[in-house]
This record gives sequence, C-alpha cells and structure tokens, in this order.
Amino acid sequence: MKLCRIGNIGNEKPALIDNENNYRDLSSVIDDLNPETLNFDTIEKIKNTEISALPKLDPNLRIGPCVSNPSKFIGIGLNFKDHAEEQNLPIPTEPIIFSKFTSCITGPNDPIEVPKGSNHTDWEVELGFVIGKKGKNISINNALEHVLGFFLVNDVSERDFQKNRGLTWDKGKGFDTFGPIGPYILTKDELPDFQKLNMFLDVDGKRMQTGNTEKMIFDVKTLVSYMSSCMTLLPGDICCTGTPPGVGENMSPPHFLKGGEEVVLGVDKLGQQKHKVIPFKG
Repeated sequence: MKLCRIGNIGNEKPALIDNENNYRDLSSVIDDLNPETLNFDTIEKIKNTEISALPKLDPNLRIGPCVSNPSKFIGIGLNFKDHAEEQNLPIPTEPIIFSKFTSCITGPNDPIEVPKGSNHTDWEVELGFVIGKKGKNISINNALEHVLGFFLVNDVSERDFQKNRGLTWDKGKGFDTFGPIGPYILTKDELPDFQKLNMFLDVDGKRMQTGNTEKMIFDVKTLVSYMSSCMTLLPGDICCTGTPPGVGENMSPPHFLKGGEEVVLGVDKLGQQKHKVIPFKG
C-alpha cells in the first residue's frame, strides 16, 4: 500500500493512495505516520479497513513528508561503487554512517533553500526505507523483517560544510530543507524488487544522475544489520541508502544549486519529487 501525509505544514493528515489514485483520509484509523504508528500492527489495521468508505482528500493539497518526527534520520555515504570512483575515493569495506538532522525533513515538492553563505549546495537521489520493528544486533537473515517500506529521498548536501568545516559530514547534510522525503511510503510487500530500481535526477530539465539500486555496495539487509550493531533501530527511523554518480561537485566544471533552478528526481515505483531552489531568506 501507498501511505502519505497530506496538508499544510504542521497540519498534515495521514492518507492512503488507493488503486484509483484517490487520497483516502486515514485520520479515523491512525493519528499520523510517526514512530507510534509505523509498525506492522498498523499495516494490518489498515488492511482490515474498508478503504472505499474513507473520505477522499483534495488531490491538490500539499503532500507532506511521508514520515513524521522520526527519532533518527540515518544516511549512508559512498554506497555506489561508481559514485566512490567518480570522487577518486576508495571503495568502502564497511558502511559509512552519518546523521541528517530531523529538522531538515520536508515534503517531496517543497522548496530547497540554499543556506546562508553557501556556494556548494548539491543533490543526491536515493532510495529510503523506514523501520517498522524495534531491533538491535539484527542478523542479516532477519534484517528485512524490520523494514516496513520504501520511499524516495533527495539527500541534499552542502559540500563545503560537509568536507571542509570539521571532521564529520553532519553539518553539510542537515541544513533546513535538506531532507525531502516521499511522496509516499510503499510497503515492503508491494516492492519485492527494491534492489533493482532505476533512479534519476534532473536539474532544469538536464539529466544529471542515473543509476539502479542493484549497484549498491551494501544492500538494504546488510545496512539494517550493520546499523543495528551501532544503535537500536526504532519504528519510524528512516535511512537513505546512498546515491549513484552524477552529483554536481564532480562535474567539469562543478555545478551547484542556485536560486531559481528546478530539481526533479524519481525512483521506480516510488514516485517523483519536484523542488524549486530558493536563495537564503534570512
């Protein structure tokens, strides 16, 4: 099933996209798509609901981020061999983990704001997933039992802050508006081929990134197992799994985002995002 959140910022309602692409209001079933509800009991509850009896929501309403208030937004760096090679960096022998501050999360069509003083704001199309079952030290064989579903992510990154302003990536990954997620979560049972998904990203109509999730160095089950050896994974936690080649910093000459540009990205079966880039507002 496709689960999303619809409405103005701070007033989103949980919704389900039915087989006719109607947005069905889930407010009578669950309060929100958040750590309290993003679990497999909720999925069964929704499956047992008469969807056609749920009210339709206006399809012209804003689509919000598909997960509300996750306890963690985990990123994985250099998880595509060809992306590591384009940066002339060694292929990782274990996953590179960083955090994106949860205040960076926005909806799939909300604007991307270039941070104050930034000249190196970049893009990254990625596959995201959400945890639906608590776990720690999870075996690879059991890892997918903890994944509730998948969604599209733009891991927006400020390269100067990421690489030249200290020893961690987090500062360059967590600016406000740097975490667009959605438009929806597609539950795992409806996406068995999540390791064979095409992905793309365009800037002002020019194709910048193409890739496929089959080229990930560490697949989803390996990431879940590895992350759970470092931290307890909780329902509602989200992760973006790395980007294919074609980021702006590796172009010749480099191309970084500036006000007025439009970014469009997508992953097979997970929809698309469209963002206007706006300058820092102050």
